[in-house]
Amino acid sequence: MSDSKEKLTLAVEIGDALLRSGGEIYRVEDTILHILDAFGLEDFDVYVLSNGIFASANEDKEDSCSIIRHVPLSDVHLGKIAALNQLSREICDHSCSLDEAWERLRECRRLPAPKPWIQGLSCGIGCACFCYIFGGTFIDAMCALVLGIFLQYMRMDQEKRKTSKFMTNIIGSAFLTASSLLFLNLGLPVGQDKIVIGGIVPLLPGIALTTSIRDLFNGDYLSGAIHLLDALLTAMCIAVGVGFIIIIYQHIPGGIKLL
Repeated sequence: MSDSKEKLTLAVEIGDALLRSGGEIYRVEDTILHILDAFGLEDFDVYVLSNGIFASANEDKEDSCSIIRHVPLSDVHLGKIAALNQLSREICDHSCSLDEAWERLRECRRLPAPKPWIQGLSCGIGCACFCYIFGGTFIDAMCALVLGIFLQYMRMDQEKRKTSKFMTNIIGSAFLTASSLLFLNLGLPVGQDKIVIGGIVPLLPGIALTTSIRDLFNGDYLSGAIHLLDALLTAMCIAVGVGFIIIIYQHIPGGIKLL
């Protein structure tokens, strides 16, 4: 591999890792451009989409090179993003050699996700807080806490099974709705709607929606449209899961009527 090719490959690999970790489109593109400039490459162009990277360098020279990389949409990992940003800063400051950068990149990619119990507890606490914010009682919040923990473990299991994100959202929202109705039928003084509202917050496509709006305002219409479509489909899947369970429940004889 030529020196120019290796430098371009490293820059794209860093951008790929950032994009896979949930990095913003314009920041990924800006990072790759700064790295290529720090390496002394000339006539380079970089185009980053929500799920792809196109890059070329030294276009008018014999060692010209180009790379196309497909990057699937994935969840956010802020720890990796912070580590990769620090690596890119050191490359631009010329305080990190090419070989050291490759090793640091491998270390960044090996950064683990938070432990399952931390993810579960954090999800449960978040669900409980949102349930209380939206008008739920203390009992509603405790129910949302328990369901949030189970929901996160369910999501992690579905991720290991490589289940579609849309199916995961449908199953997760259906589980929350069915469980809240179970609490209601057990005679607990709970607000079923408040539990569902607090519980589905981890499933909501907040990052995708805000990212799409920012990309559209920045003129990145293709990336904005991709994120917007992802957000709309995710919201539709949540609505399908919740609505399906409620419709079935209302047709069960003896069920408690929902207002």
